[in-house]
Amino acid sequence: MKQVISLSEIRRLFVMGDQQFEALKGVSFQIAEGEFVAIMGASGSGKSTCMNILGCLDRPTSGVYLLDGVDVGEMDSNQLADIRNCKLGFVFQGFNLLVRTAAVENVELPLVYAGVHAKERRQLAMAALEQVGLAGKEFNHSSQLSGGQQQRVAIARALVNNPAVILADEPTGNLDSATTVEIMNLFTELNRQGITIIMVTHEHDVAAYAGRQITFRDGRIILDTQVDRG
Repeated sequence: MKQVISLSEIRRLFVMGDQQFEALKGVSFQIAEGEFVAIMGASGSGKSTCMNILGCLDRPTSGVYLLDGVDVGEMDSNQLADIRNCKLGFVFQGFNLLVRTAAVENVELPLVYAGVHAKERRQLAMAALEQVGLAGKEFNHSSQLSGGQQQRVAIARALVNNPAVILADEPTGNLDSATTVEIMNLFTELNRQGITIIMVTHEHDVAAYAGRQITFRDGRIILDTQVDRG
């Protein structure tokens, strides 16, 4: 099966004055196309640093990161921006939507940056909103949508460029229990359609939706287990 993500001996050293902190200490793992992976660990374990590197928001101090077979470490800042826009879809805890903007326009944003023509942008954004169950809500502003609906808009925005991987950072952190189940069922369905998902969470019941759990402690992976989702 095709490897979408390959990390080899990734280290990340932060230097603050005369203090040094090694957030990642030689982390290696591969993620195949179509996997649903939960990254877990306590605060300070290294999971967020790893997620930032996976999202091309930070660079490792050493080691090799291959995304879709391409060495990310060889890229300049403009190439990294292109990768973030075209190869990766991001879903955040706080939704990160433009408040006074219609749902469909929020979803179109990655396509604007990619230079897609207006008519095609609208068609793709409408289709993505339908895919996440928001047909009929395309022209509602964020303030007119529930938290769960706002997160669905964010997921549609992550999907619209047909990325190699969706990165979800605590995607249910701002949602109640019932809405959390709805959103996780949506992620599960998207994964069944073949979409690769990597999710950071500290909640075990949320991580249970993933087919694989990678657990960090003190900058290292201490567990990497396959999960029987029935």
